[in-house]
Amino acid sequence: MAKATPNSVDEYIASQPDAMRDILKLVQSTIRKALPGAEEAILYKIPAYKLHGETVLYFAGWKQHYSLYPAGQRLVATFKDDLASYKVNKGTIRFPLSEPVPVKLIERIAKFRAKVASNREKVKAPARKKR
Repeated sequence: MAKATPNSVDEYIASQPDAMRDILKLVQSTIRKALPGAEEAILYKIPAYKLHGETVLYFAGWKQHYSLYPAGQRLVATFKDDLASYKVNKGTIRFPLSEPVPVKLIERIAKFRAKVASNREKVKAPARKKR
């Protein structure tokens, strides 16, 4: 039987095994700190953070790791040295449960994703007409 979709990020975290909860709470608080104006949501049955209507970052807990999404080529290239010890593929950064949560790295990744989203928003904005 499939798990029910949680209604909030807190509900998602509460539904996780005990060992995962504290880790995901720390990931959540780190992202909240890095993206103070972001809206929390559940998309694709996992926590997501949106700014200006655009999804900036997702996270999820798994049996052996927790992950951040999306990790595009630009992000991976920017954080190449920082991500060298983590498994990164198909837009996913996997952090092992056996290591401390890299709070500063997650904060920097969240801010980077927010900046990329903000730049896209500026490009989308229609140019003002001159009179």
